[in-house]
Amino acid sequence: MAKNKNEEFVTQIASRTENFPQWYTDVIRKTEMVDYSGVPGCMVIRPYGYRVWELMQQQLDARFKETGHENAYFPLFIPESLLKKEAEHVEGFAPEAAWVTMGGEEVLQERLAVRPTSETIICSMYSKWVESYKDLPLLMNQWCNVVRWEKSTRPFLRTSEFLWQEGHTAHETAEEAQKETMQQLNTYRDFMENVLAIPVICGRKSEKEKFAGAYATFTLEAMMQDGKALQMGTSHNLGDHFAKAYDIQYQSKEGKLEYCYTTSWGVSTRMIGGMIMVHGDDRGLVMPPRVAPIQVIVLPIAAHKPGVLEKAAELRDQLKLAGFRAQMDDSDHSPGWKFNQWEMKGVPVRLEVGPRDIENNQVVAVRRDTLEKLVIPMDSLAERLTALLDEIHVSMFNKALAIRESKTVDAETYEELKQGVQNGFVRANWCGCTDCELEIKAETGATTRCMPLEGSEIEEGAVCVHCGKPAKTRIYFAKAY
Repeated sequence: MAKNKNEEFVTQIASRTENFPQWYTDVIRKTEMVDYSGVPGCMVIRPYGYRVWELMQQQLDARFKETGHENAYFPLFIPESLLKKEAEHVEGFAPEAAWVTMGGEEVLQERLAVRPTSETIICSMYSKWVESYKDLPLLMNQWCNVVRWEKSTRPFLRTSEFLWQEGHTAHETAEEAQKETMQQLNTYRDFMENVLAIPVICGRKSEKEKFAGAYATFTLEAMMQDGKALQMGTSHNLGDHFAKAYDIQYQSKEGKLEYCYTTSWGVSTRMIGGMIMVHGDDRGLVMPPRVAPIQVIVLPIAAHKPGVLEKAAELRDQLKLAGFRAQMDDSDHSPGWKFNQWEMKGVPVRLEVGPRDIENNQVVAVRRDTLEKLVIPMDSLAERLTALLDEIHVSMFNKALAIRESKTVDAETYEELKQGVQNGFVRANWCGCTDCELEIKAETGATTRCMPLEGSEIEEGAVCVHCGKPAKTRIYFAKAY
């Protein structure tokens, strides 16, 4: 039996169930989100992909400003002497650091690290700016690129250079720093769930997995459709570690000289990869409406007939004026080709307008997430589309949550843990010992993801799923990107 056009089109993309990594690569390239560059490990983010990042930036930046943070910019290059001031930090980033050793034809007197993260350079500036309690809190954020010399790369998920934001704050007390850490974790959670439609598990990282030099690291973990975890963002309570290393002191109200407490927190273009792997299907991307570069694509049907192109353009313009990101495809491709093309690019809603629709003062709307067709009167189009995009968001979130829950198990034995991490997340009792954690990773390929903020308590007498020693917490294990 001959394949229909839809089936032929979809064969350009590998099957998610048979080869999820290849499916991901096919999707991001064929939808022109990204391409490989001539620089090993570095990607080119194409306009369609960069527009997603811009929409993410806009909505996150508004949230940061609402909580009192201001944007600034700090140098790309960090002197080696600054990195070495916090021993644990430099040790943690040394394997990934890229170094500049020459300027022109002259050897530099001191090596410069290409920014892997900015705690050191920012803390050195905070030590100049903070003198009194009146200067606190300092609440800053920067949007920039960073470089971490990765051996194994995959566009958006792990590259040698990537884009991100990093917030850095300084406070009078440990309590204020912890409040800031959790506030930003909740800001990220709100964004992941209410913009990206991605359910996340928030929790604390183990001592082994925490940020180098931090007092505590809190994370947001999401499950991809293949059952692997992806760390979507982190918020670090740095305690007074960096303040002591970089001499960030202030005179208190009592006239005493005190060290500050600092935080840092960040998310990156990795969110784009997570969004693709959580929501995509065998036809390609499925864009969450609130970050979709195009929310509505208007397709004139039988465009050669009188009035069709004009009406399609009129509807597009009306929708743009109403605040929708709308476009019209009046190319000379066939309707079937257009349907497939815009489905692959993940546009949330397709509007079809033909002679009969014009006669009946209606449009046919097709949801990308379910492929359901709806007939909408033109007179109420903007109102109905607003509600429809919200319905799509909720539907996408619930579908992702259902997949996560179906692939999450509780393990009482080590055998159950070993089986469970082959398919998804495992919750289990754990002793908190790093040696035990390393043994589990070596034997299963799974890492600890987080001790959840809710549900990490253990019953009296509980023992570690691996070593049998008294358990200290309940924790998530998973294989991860």
